[in-house]
Formats: sequence, C-alpha cells, structure tokens
Amino acid sequence: MHYAELKQAREELTGPGGMFEIVRTDVLGRDVLAYRNAPGSVRDMWRATAAFADRDYLVYRDERLTYRDAHRQVDAVAAWLWARGVRPGDRVGIAMRNYPEWMLAYWACVSIGVAAVGLNAWWTAEEMAYALDDARPAFLFLDAERLARLRERPGMGDGIGLIGVRLSGAEPDVTPWADVVAHGGAMPDADIDPDADACIFYTSGTTGHAKGAQLTHRGCVTNLFNMLYSGASTARAMELATGVAPPAEPPAPPVTLLTTPLFHVTANNCGAYLTTAAGGTLVLMYRWDAGEALRLIADERVSSMSGVPTMAREIINHPAFATTDTSSLLALAGGGAQVPPDLVQRIDAEVGTARPSTGYGMTETCGIITSVGGDFFVDRPDSAGPAMPAYETMCVDDDGNPVPPGAIGELWVKGAAVIKGYINRPDATAATITDGWLHTGDIARIDGDGFIFVVDRKKDMVLRGGENIYCAEVEATIYRHTAIAECCVFGVPDERLGEEVGVAVVAKPGATVSIDALRDHCAALTARHKVPRYVWILDEPLPRNASGKFLKRELRARLVPSPIT
Repeated sequence: MHYAELKQAREELTGPGGMFEIVRTDVLGRDVLAYRNAPGSVRDMWRATAAFADRDYLVYRDERLTYRDAHRQVDAVAAWLWARGVRPGDRVGIAMRNYPEWMLAYWACVSIGVAAVGLNAWWTAEEMAYALDDARPAFLFLDAERLARLRERPGMGDGIGLIGVRLSGAEPDVTPWADVVAHGGAMPDADIDPDADACIFYTSGTTGHAKGAQLTHRGCVTNLFNMLYSGASTARAMELATGVAPPAEPPAPPVTLLTTPLFHVTANNCGAYLTTAAGGTLVLMYRWDAGEALRLIADERVSSMSGVPTMAREIINHPAFATTDTSSLLALAGGGAQVPPDLVQRIDAEVGTARPSTGYGMTETCGIITSVGGDFFVDRPDSAGPAMPAYETMCVDDDGNPVPPGAIGELWVKGAAVIKGYINRPDATAATITDGWLHTGDIARIDGDGFIFVVDRKKDMVLRGGENIYCAEVEATIYRHTAIAECCVFGVPDERLGEEVGVAVVAKPGATVSIDALRDHCAALTARHKVPRYVWILDEPLPRNASGKFLKRELRARLVPSPIT
C-alpha cells in the first residue's frame, strides 16, 4: 500500500504555503495545532455559500430549498432574533426532528454569534427540562412533538420564547416559523470571537445527566478543514502512487443523505458542514428506514450517506438493495461507531461505485479525530485511520503516562477542535481535559504509520479472570457469521472470574442461528476465553440511542438478571 505517498501528501498539504498549512497558536490558554487558512468563524463559512444561489440545498420529502431560499430564511430568522435583543454570547435552543428548519435555525444562530443548543429530540420531558435549565436559552425552536413534551411539565418553558415549526394550528405563546421568516431583513452585523461557543451539543451518555459540550467557532471550522484535508490527502497520495492526475474538471457537488440526528456532530458538523461548504445538497429523512434510504439514494442520486455503520449494513442487507440503482454512491459507512472489518470488505465488494470510509471522533472534538477511506481502509479495515494534522495524539496508562510506541493505552488528543469544556460543569471539564489534552475514554494503539486502532471504550472492556477482552474484537468475530444482522457484546458479572462475555444478537430476516452454533463459530475464530458464555438471541432490533449506537447498559440491565446459557 501507498503509505509513503500518504506521508508525502501530508507533508505537502500541511507544510508552509500548503492548502492545509499547520501552525501553532494559543487557544484558550492552550498551545495547540491549527490550520492557518481556516475561516475565522462559522458565520464566514456560511456566508460564503451564498455564491451557490440556485443550487438545491435542502431536500425533504417533496420540498426543495435552494441556497438562495435558505439564505433568505436564515437572514430573516437572524434579523428577527436580533430585533428581540438576542446578541453574541446568548443561547437559542433547537428541538425538533431533522426538518429543513433545523439547519436554517442553526445557521441563523451561529451567524450572529449566538450558541445553538441542540436538544436531543428523543429526550423525555424530564431530560428536556434538565437541559433547558442547564443551557437557559433565550428562545427555543421546536416542532409539535417537542412542544407536546414541553407541555407535559407546567412551567418548563417559562421565560423562553417559543417558535413553532410545522405545527398543525395556532398555539398560545408560540410564534409560528412562518411569522419569523415573514419578518424579513438583512443579516445583522456581528463580531464573533473564534473561541466563542458556536453550539452546545449534549453528550449521549446513558447514565446520569447529559453534559453540554461547548463547541467553538474555531473548533467547528477546524473540523471542516479536517474533513476537507482527509479527502485531499487521500487523493494526492493516490496521484503520487499511480501517476494519474485527478480529472481537470471540478467534481459534481456532493449529494449527502443525512440519516442521524442533527443534534449530534456526525450529521451536523461532519455531514452537513462538509456538504454545505462544497455547495452540495442535503437530503433529510423523517426517521431512519433502510428501504426509504435506498429509494432516496436512487431518486436524488445520492453520492454519500452519513450515518452509523449499522445503517450501511442494513442498506446492504435490505431485500431491495440488489434491484436499486446505487450507482451514484461514492462513499458509504460514516462514523459514530467503529466499522466492523467485515462491513468494510462488504461495502467494497458489493457496492459497485462506493468506497468504504469512516471517521472516528466525538462531540468533544467537534467531529472527527481520524479519517480513512478507499484502499487505505480496505488494507487496514480494523483501523480508524491516521489522526488529522490539527491534532497531537498519545496513548497513556492509567496514571496519564505515555505508553511505549505501539502499546495499548487510553487515547488522548490535543488540538484546536477540542471543546472549551462543559457548561456549568467545571468538575467534568477538569476531569476530561488536562493541559489541553482531551481524554477520549477510548483504548487504542498507534502504529508506525500513525494509524490509530481503537480497541474499545475504556469502560466497555470485559475483564475476565485477569484477561482483557475487547468487545469490538468479539463483535467483529460474530459479524462474520452469515446469519447475524446485529450484535452487541458486554460484560456479565461472574462470581469466579469477575466478568464473563455476554452478547445479544439479532438474526437477519429469514435466517436462524442457535446458541451452540454461534459459540462454535466464535471458537473457530478466536481464543476460547473470548467466546461468549452468555448468549441472548432476540427477535427485535437492539435498542439504540438517538445517534444510532447500541445501548449496551440498557441491554445489560434488561438481560443479565435472567441469562440464557
């Protein structure tokens, strides 16, 4: 493989005068790496897209908005907020499904220096009340479902101006979206500090209250440049290796199918930012459905699908996949969770025009830390790829000391994309960020080419009789069984060994698998102590959170009291 060429491409692109030149700079008192040529703020990035005036921007069902339409509405929303005294440093909440209004409200907020607070649309009334009390937004854009949830707790929205999106009728104390847009007006002038909050996104923890991460303007545009660099470095490396220059004509604008919620960085900071900056089209879904996704891919000529890996697997496994025109797809996989190696191979083999790709990152880095795709991903399918050049990385032991090169430890990263902290949680901020180094909570190793291999979440590791067993490795083995559609591995308390390996699996439609057959499959491919002792074969999909990740703690709490052996 062309790893020497990838290194050369990195040096060319990030060196003095390069498109992605890297410099050291002070960010919030932290000496970090940053891109010299990145926009000064998200406002600058969004305003530049006015040049794409008549291109399609947002597609939702039978609705289509051009960039001209979007800028007109964004300007109007920003002017309406400004006229009501909202100023840089204030916060405005967004609580709705992936409607076009989500993106329009978001761009309006960040363009006037207001932090957009993305509220999880799956939250209960209690969770929603906590976040509103935590973030204290001046206004809240919300749809009918979230309005009904807010009404469940009298007083929850007191003091917050409510703007209703796609409501069926008039509601007391709620301003309709149409009235806000009818306000009209030009985009207000606003001076924006690069290190001011662009948005507050709540981490998707499954225990305790979620933490509101402060994603800055600098962090968000750094992540955009990380995404752009990833594609440019791979293309340049392949050109150096093959001698074949890319086509002289510019590529067609991307068409991205967003399948995960916009209140998470996978859809918003990665999928939406990258496509928007390139003048592409965002295709939105009301909810995830593999059959509907296939229809949209064919009808809208989708070139990439932004989602979690389980969605790519469902696309390939769907009965309509073989008869659907997917020839427009150039990339398939996404991020938000580790892509099992078998899925990398299946995408490469079964989707004729698409190459597998992934980005590993987290809310606390405004998006990706690493990215890999194409031949490099196929060659190292168990890797998350190299860290983007605006990061320093190291793996550390439990005491925070660097481990030897190639050894396993917790991954720490440092760079301009690392969040400022968590609102109202100085304790959590101090525990997560040390001298600018973000503790990812992921166990990883870094090879000689700088590729990062994420072994597992630090707390998802099964410790069986003193042996460390990494859940991702066991899941990758189970996915090699042809009957398995979904699986989730976790630790089960054991009096003798401390923990045993447990797994919940769902078979593909029409397929069957027995517990003994699954154990025999694992025993043939991995060490005996890694073979699951506890197996649950379920007939309904595994529970997921709003971003599509399996809820391991929920599964464990539900299943462990009565294991099937």
